[in-house]
Amino acid sequence: MSGAILRYRVMAYIVGVGLIILVCVGVPLQYAANAPEVVRIVGPIHGAFYIVYLLAAADLARRARFGLLQMLAMFCAGFVPVVAFLVERQVVHRLTREAAEEPEPDPAAG
Repeated sequence: MSGAILRYRVMAYIVGVGLIILVCVGVPLQYAANAPEVVRIVGPIHGAFYIVYLLAAADLARRARFGLLQMLAMFCAGFVPVVAFLVERQVVHRLTREAAEEPEPDPAAG
């Protein structure tokens, strides 16, 4: 499961940073300075990475057996700036806490 967590975390940060650049830099430049270049470049890149993020989130949600609400939160986190970081922290803390609560398997029980 650690590989799925790492993939999800990396994609959450990439999507989160891309969305912040798009919304906080690209959109103001497009409308205030009539310079749509940032949106034209970052928009499709963010969209492509968001699809990869969705795949990573779905994989992690399946492995961790998350409920529908948690999966929806993960999927929607790529739409609102900064939320990707918040949801990522919540997911990682939850999985870390659950892993710490699980008893170690007994090798002698075989």
